Amino acid sequence: MSIDRIVLAFAGSVVLTSLLLSQFHSENWLWLTAFVGLNLLQSAFSGFCPLAKLLKAIGVKGGPAFR
Repeated sequence: MSIDRIVLAFAGSVVLTSLLLSQFHSENWLWLTAFVGLNLLQSAFSGFCPLAKLLKAIGVKGGPAFR
């Protein structure tokens, strides 16, 4: 699995988890959803993603978006 797919899967998992937590625990979990969305948006323009940098450092192969 490439860095691109791992980043997308991780972001999707965090969004879904935070949405579930906001329904069953506290609405404040929606801030995590907003943070993930903003991070995805800024990485689309800047190419910088902290998770992609970490995955690259541990040797995961790059994809089209994060080389």
